Amino acid sequence: MKSSSLRAARFMRTSALGVSLAIAAVSVPAFAQDAPADTATDDSDNTPIVVTAQGRAQLLSDVPVAISAVSAETLQNSGANDIRQLNQVAPSLLVSSTGSEANGSARIRGIGTVGDNPGLESSVPVFIDGVYRSRSGIGLNELGEIDRIEVQRGPQGTLGGRNSSAGLISIYSKKPDFQFGATGEITYGNYDYWRLGGSVTGPITDTLAARLDGVWVKRDGFYNDTANDRDVNNRDRYFLRGQLLFEPTDALSVRLIADYTSRDEECCAATYVGPGVNQYIGNLNTPTAVGAGATPTSNNIINVLRDLGQSLGAFNQGYARDISVSPGRSFAGKTKDYGFSGQIDYDFGGATLTSITAYREYRSSQAGDVDYGTVDILYRAPDKDAYRQFHTFTQELRLQGEAFDGKLDWLVGGFYANEKLRVRDNLRFGTQYGRFAACRLITGTALSGLYSPTNPSCIIPGVGPATLLGAFGPVAGPDIVASLAALDGISDKGSINDVYRQNGENWALFTHNIFHITDKLDFTFGVRYTNAKKKFSATFTNDNTACQVIQGRLLDDLQSPNATIRAVAGGLIGLGCQGNSTAELNNVSINDKRSEDEWTGTAILSYKPVDDLMVYASYSRGYKAGGFNLDRSALKSPILPFAATPGGAQGLVQNLQFDPEKVDSYEIGAKYSTGPFGLGLTFFRSDFSSFQLNTFNGTVFLVQNINGCDSDLNGGDRDQSKFTGAPNFNAAAATTGACPSDDVSHGVRSEGFELEASLVPARSFRMTAGLTYARTKYRGNLVGNNSGAPLDQALRLLPGNNLSNAPELVATGSVAWTPDIGSSGLTGLVYLDGRMTSDYNTGSDLFPQKEQNGYAIFNARIGIRGPDEKWGIEFWGQNIFNKQYAQVAFNSPFQEGGTSTTTAFADPQYPGGRQIFSQFLAEPRTYGVTLRGKF
Repeated sequence: MKSSSLRAARFMRTSALGVSLAIAAVSVPAFAQDAPADTATDDSDNTPIVVTAQGRAQLLSDVPVAISAVSAETLQNSGANDIRQLNQVAPSLLVSSTGSEANGSARIRGIGTVGDNPGLESSVPVFIDGVYRSRSGIGLNELGEIDRIEVQRGPQGTLGGRNSSAGLISIYSKKPDFQFGATGEITYGNYDYWRLGGSVTGPITDTLAARLDGVWVKRDGFYNDTANDRDVNNRDRYFLRGQLLFEPTDALSVRLIADYTSRDEECCAATYVGPGVNQYIGNLNTPTAVGAGATPTSNNIINVLRDLGQSLGAFNQGYARDISVSPGRSFAGKTKDYGFSGQIDYDFGGATLTSITAYREYRSSQAGDVDYGTVDILYRAPDKDAYRQFHTFTQELRLQGEAFDGKLDWLVGGFYANEKLRVRDNLRFGTQYGRFAACRLITGTALSGLYSPTNPSCIIPGVGPATLLGAFGPVAGPDIVASLAALDGISDKGSINDVYRQNGENWALFTHNIFHITDKLDFTFGVRYTNAKKKFSATFTNDNTACQVIQGRLLDDLQSPNATIRAVAGGLIGLGCQGNSTAELNNVSINDKRSEDEWTGTAILSYKPVDDLMVYASYSRGYKAGGFNLDRSALKSPILPFAATPGGAQGLVQNLQFDPEKVDSYEIGAKYSTGPFGLGLTFFRSDFSSFQLNTFNGTVFLVQNINGCDSDLNGGDRDQSKFTGAPNFNAAAATTGACPSDDVSHGVRSEGFELEASLVPARSFRMTAGLTYARTKYRGNLVGNNSGAPLDQALRLLPGNNLSNAPELVATGSVAWTPDIGSSGLTGLVYLDGRMTSDYNTGSDLFPQKEQNGYAIFNARIGIRGPDEKWGIEFWGQNIFNKQYAQVAFNSPFQEGGTSTTTAFADPQYPGGRQIFSQFLAEPRTYGVTLRGKF
């Protein structure tokens, strides 16, 4: 006899309700991990659908977990080729991509991993055919022929695979079939978009079947780089996947999968945020008159950028896609993603064993003009030796069965992962950086009267040096003049070969069990033990010797009683050693390691008072591993040399560590299903401790654990200008923001409800609707780690506010109508989906200049199909109303102007001083036509 899951699969191949409920599953909890790959069928007789959301076959209405599933047909209708399009059909999910196509960020109920630091694992990981992928951005690849995608909400880990703290995305490809079949697709759209896709499947013998899928995509970019005569954010990729399915007996099934993805594209451009896009920009993008000091209606950094070649029009172009790129700079990126997996299922009679073995390699390189402007400040070269690379081996074993005459469904298992991560970087200052840094300093201080951007050191020849010598005296004066001149030596300097290595081992034991107390009452209990170890090492090579020269001249001047001397000296060292870019680390190696042991689990009580209604309550404990910030700038402030710290760079390596993220999650839910109508309601609350936040403050990337304090910090953790009108953040927060370690608790809470509904009144007409209200907020009193250390000053706006990219309200809906056209066998297709989102902030530091107003996105598709859908032609549109919005806004790197001590200067620029901002835009309207065929 086959296992219960295989019997369920055969049952569902003949089920008449399958397709409609799978399509409607956008709003009804449905398939889950390890579900059969061919569960979606027809919808003519309203037969209840069977799923395996808890590792065994159950009716859909009996599953007491929060899951959304999207069928192949829904994916096809919505135009989904990667996980980003899931936003349209899953209201609790938000997937975005920003600085690199290699780095996507998935969020569930407002919780996700922010930024593109490869040292951080995902709060919402991606699994493809049961195989864990190292980072969720891998789901941005083409996916080929997909059976379904499942989005599980809340902590996961007791059913198998890698644990997660916020949820997971499981992608299931179509299996080989023992009947011959083939499909083909040709798509053409605007931006010269071409997509060719196809598949072929069939038997090799009576017990062996094969399948081959392939996709090729090419498209022009959405951004126009006039300086270099090209477009950016283009597509040029292909994907291949081959499979073998071996079923020699009813008891044994073996599935082998190998796949390869290649991308050779230019990504990712950004534009400046202007006052027409965000009202809080105010006068940030207004230049200062030459020779004048900073005023409340101007910003000296704009003046510097203008004088060095930046067009002022770029600072107020709205959502126009003309980008400012330094001549000769590249956004070239190449990605290779490949691997193989083998899944074995064997039915012993009383129990079923499942084994999934996989090996993956992922390598991505990405160049960029990472100041995102015409002035050449910062860049990453298109170097084949600058990359991030993962080698990942995983092994999962599960054994499950029944006991006590069906009163207990049990599952036990184990998981092992070995991941080798290597990152090589060559981030460098641009050819204009030296002049830019000097001008930025001169215009932002009392020295602005000496400003002369066309001359060395950005000061008036002769008069400038003489004035500085006279103003700062015979001791500090020569140091400052020489250090200004030394800034020019930083141009086109920086990292040559910074290499980070991280070797991680993760193993776990888990069990998941359902006790059928009565015919109507079930108790589910699962527990997981996880052991995670990581070893870290790094070596650095850098040719910025000017940093050490400037530090050597000015360290003593930092102790001067003259405040102006101290300010100028500190500014010169900071500009000369930005991001710890210094040759002092040449040939220096640092290393560290960490180990974690964690118990997690779940408990669910579910009750069915009547056949059509189920209610449940659950508790889950989730966990995501800690790790290392793979960014040298996190070692220390650039002011003091490494040699001045005990142990040098090795003595500071602990600064790169961050703690594991943990969550306690509670749910109360109800599901009502009568076949053609389904309704689900879930109330949830999740408390996150040591929430892992990655943010860019305009100079360095920070990885900060976020916790809360049960005692009142009296505002010591937050920006005080919000309440007092003071121009800068709370300078005392470094001491008053500390919390007694006994009072440290969760720092983030996500709570709200999810309402989901589906209606299938006829096999040709389907409607879905979903509404998520998620109040995902930081606590009012925040600290930075488990010991109660103060929150980093760059995050002073977090206390009491919503998390970034966490809108409180999201509504989705879809309508699909496939009417018969006469009696010829022809059918039509009319499809529309929409997602409406309330306001939210796109920046992890929550500066108001990064806020995004609410918006609505609609996709549509109309077509005609031949008998049995052997052929079809479809006209489609994505974002049909061409809604313009930003995925993420961020501090323009190194582009912050001078500040003043006057309240008038700070307002209306609160709270970012004179920092200017850039943004990664979402995709514009696209449209085209698709021809399909199958036999």
